[in-house]
Amino acid sequence: MSKDAAKKLAERGSARSHRPTGNKFVKYIGTNWAIDTTPLPKQSKVAPFAAARRDAVAEAFQGKIVVIAAGPELARSNDDFYRYRPNSAFAHLTGWGSSTVSDSVLVIDARGKKQKSVLYFRESAGKKSAEFFSNSQIGEFWVGFRPNLKQVAALLGIQTKSLSKLDADLAEHKKKNVLTLEKSTKLVEFVSELRLIKDSYEIAEMKKAVAASIKGFESIVKNLSAATKHPRGERIVEAAFYAEARAEGYDLGYGTIAAAGSHACTLHWVDNDGPVKPGELILVDAGVEVESLYTADVTRTLPINGKFSKLQKEIYMAVLEAADAVFAMAKPGVTYSEMHKTAMKVIAQKTADWGFYKGGYEESLKPENQWHRRWMIHGTGHHLGLDVHDCAQARREMYHDHVLEEGMIFTIEPGLYFHKDDLMVPKEFRGIGVRIEDDVLVTRTGVQNLTAKLPRKPEEIEAWMAKLKA
Repeated sequence: MSKDAAKKLAERGSARSHRPTGNKFVKYIGTNWAIDTTPLPKQSKVAPFAAARRDAVAEAFQGKIVVIAAGPELARSNDDFYRYRPNSAFAHLTGWGSSTVSDSVLVIDARGKKQKSVLYFRESAGKKSAEFFSNSQIGEFWVGFRPNLKQVAALLGIQTKSLSKLDADLAEHKKKNVLTLEKSTKLVEFVSELRLIKDSYEIAEMKKAVAASIKGFESIVKNLSAATKHPRGERIVEAAFYAEARAEGYDLGYGTIAAAGSHACTLHWVDNDGPVKPGELILVDAGVEVESLYTADVTRTLPINGKFSKLQKEIYMAVLEAADAVFAMAKPGVTYSEMHKTAMKVIAQKTADWGFYKGGYEESLKPENQWHRRWMIHGTGHHLGLDVHDCAQARREMYHDHVLEEGMIFTIEPGLYFHKDDLMVPKEFRGIGVRIEDDVLVTRTGVQNLTAKLPRKPEEIEAWMAKLKA
């Protein structure tokens, strides 16, 4: 498509508008506005942490120009856009969070003895520009306050420039000296691995995300009765958590899984369009993303009527035993993969004890067999932070095969899932799915359960639910 054709189509997208035009109107609407006397913002608490992260990038890529783009807004339909969320590496290295202006770009110049960083973004054009009233995507008449260069520089403690100057500034450098996430695998790996160990600011933000998520789960329990009365009760559950995510944070950290009954056996059940029936379990996997863009990731499996049946409790206790086994051994120096093996030993023992396969759990644990994995196909956990599956581009030797270190945050989430059409298990097991997921911080001697305020034991869950429903 030619540029002229693209321009015509873009203009046609606003054909529904009846905005005034002409220089006289621009001049008219740009006058008689009160002068903004708001003082510059105080520097954010994240600023020194983000600066240290940029120093680490510069040290790793000395002699290079590192370019990290926040990314554009994503269209949902026509001129309607999804809520904006910047690239996680950009958020980590700037600390801008949910206030990030779309299309912003961070440039780290690592050629000198000391790195120089510049944040380029599309600043407010002011009220005297036609943009103010005519641009529905970025005009302040439409979208509200947009910051200027001085305000962002003061907030983040970084030099700022207009995005319009980016191309000219980069043109001064040889292409081989410029590294981007799109072209450098090493850069992608490095900025991902840079998040493996959280600093004190990140740990505090993760605790905020967890606290908000706990409120979300409390809201779920309070709305379970209403959910049982609606044909798509799972969406009542989903909406209850979402309301807390928006009230207490920025958004959901990921699509909520509200899986009642046999839907709990579908690992990424996000349709959430099924009924919520008393006597069954509901598995809810949800997390709140706070303004800094850090997210929790929590799963609880709850008895819809407030009481576990004997078999439900037996399955639940098997999963809890697997989780507790990991809690007991997780500490600095233990490899990430050893945690998974620990959980799998329990899962193998339980499924063998139930007689689901012949040969014993030790035979099942052999790499060539893995029969128990039929009922828990996923891993036992993952790193957590700016992304729900944080540090996902890290090298294997830095993730699965790496030892735990103080400051890491990850999930512990074993489960058991017996599909309703699984003929290898007794009929009474079919359609039951259980997962327990907690967010943990590696300390000097072990791990701290950040989500400990959400009950984990069956009797505690039942008492907690009864109290919330009262």
